[in-house]
Amino acid sequence: MNTTYLKPEERAVFALRSLYRGYGYLPFKMSKFEEYDLYASNKDFLISDSVITFTDTNGKLMALKPDVTLSIIKNIKDRNDGVQKLFYNENVYRISKGNQSYKEIMQVGLECIGNIGAEDIQQVLVLAARSLQSISENCVLNITDLDILSQVISHAELSGVKAADILKCVEEKNAAGLKKLSLPEKTLTILDHLISASGNAQQVLPDLITALDGLCDITPLEKLAQLIRSIEDARIRDMLQVDFSVVSDTNYYNGIVFKGFVESVPSAVLSGGQYDKLMSKMKHSSRAIGFAVYLDMLDMACTTSKDVGNVLNIALPKGRLGEKVYAMFERAGFPCPSIKENSRKLIFENEEVGVRYFWVKPSDVAIYVERGAADIGVAGKDILLEYKPEVYELLDLDIGKCRMAVAAPKGFCDNTDRALRVATKFSRIAQQHYLSKGRDIDIIHLNGSIEIAPILGLSDVIVDIVETGTTLKENDLEVIETIVPISARLIANKTSYQFKNEKIVQLLQQIATEMEEIE
Repeated sequence: MNTTYLKPEERAVFALRSLYRGYGYLPFKMSKFEEYDLYASNKDFLISDSVITFTDTNGKLMALKPDVTLSIIKNIKDRNDGVQKLFYNENVYRISKGNQSYKEIMQVGLECIGNIGAEDIQQVLVLAARSLQSISENCVLNITDLDILSQVISHAELSGVKAADILKCVEEKNAAGLKKLSLPEKTLTILDHLISASGNAQQVLPDLITALDGLCDITPLEKLAQLIRSIEDARIRDMLQVDFSVVSDTNYYNGIVFKGFVESVPSAVLSGGQYDKLMSKMKHSSRAIGFAVYLDMLDMACTTSKDVGNVLNIALPKGRLGEKVYAMFERAGFPCPSIKENSRKLIFENEEVGVRYFWVKPSDVAIYVERGAADIGVAGKDILLEYKPEVYELLDLDIGKCRMAVAAPKGFCDNTDRALRVATKFSRIAQQHYLSKGRDIDIIHLNGSIEIAPILGLSDVIVDIVETGTTLKENDLEVIETIVPISARLIANKTSYQFKNEKIVQLLQQIATEMEEIE
């Protein structure tokens, strides 16, 4: 078939279906909808809990499927004498992160279900790697083992630290965040090793096994190393990278999990892993492993001439904070003299060093980084908490310090008989704060002049950033509660971190060293 005039995702569908058939996988067809209860009872497994629902002619609440794996598990029977190898090419219906509207997404993937062993797991990994290669020559498959993370987390939970908080820090590569969780010293040491272990699996795993020997059970890592060594294709072995920021919900997943990246696409295009726990939860005795390829991500491939492999693109926040940040980067060996010139330019480049800076609105830095227009950038913790971009939070720069706080008129007394009216431009932070307190609130979203809302009777309190508190005092307000301390964070795009790792790590280490010397 001539695929010349097909879109990239359409060409990928034909290539992937042919690949999976060649390995003995059979097509699996399913309905576009399922009973809503299937998703309601497994909502934590879904990427988003927003599901399109409707009532059928029998009065049953139905849903357009947001996920394929759950439908397959629901409709298969256990086979403990072998494995079922299935592939699919289906549309799913999910919320688009950009405009928060529902989107129909084409998805291709496979599932291996039954009495699976090491050979089956290895084959799925090989197929995941070949799937990426069919999309782009420049690709990596990041792999980890959840069993060792689960082991560490179970010990940490004994000290009262929540597993979700640990996994979030690991997923963000946020070493500073881990240190703030009051973890036992041994646990923190293990997690530091896991976060910093990143790179070619054949090189990283032996060193990691040696470092953790005696600190925890290293059997999962030894099995993973053996599995990778046994892959015959050297090119596939070379594209496998260890990266423990690849995490999934440990209530559903276990063992090996992985994500695939291709150069110029800002987020993972492939995701998968073992999900024996989900099988058990849905009353199956079989084991399972699979993955999905997100073909909609191919539309996000960067088409600008930003010299993908050579130049490090850095988004700086406009204003005094950005000037401080640039000074840190300059001292770290990434200067760009033209940025100091008196001009209205926003983009500045030093070809010799291989760096390009651009000024953007502080609240937009995370968007530029998440979407891949910038490889790294500096954003306030308030922005990261409010918008939750899918980025790595690499370092707390310890500048731009302030706090997110609740403020009210002096002498304020909360009337718990009604909803508390809260004026803020940080709606998510406010909602999560009061949800944790069990307090019913009415959010009034404002974009500026937050301090006058209580004065004019628009709100009872405000949630806003407080630096010196001068503005609050001048408007007869006072801080009644601090929610979280805020400072500037160095963040990185997840794909850029794979393909520009050497430069990003060099910059990260130089800045960290500089900060230590100042202390």
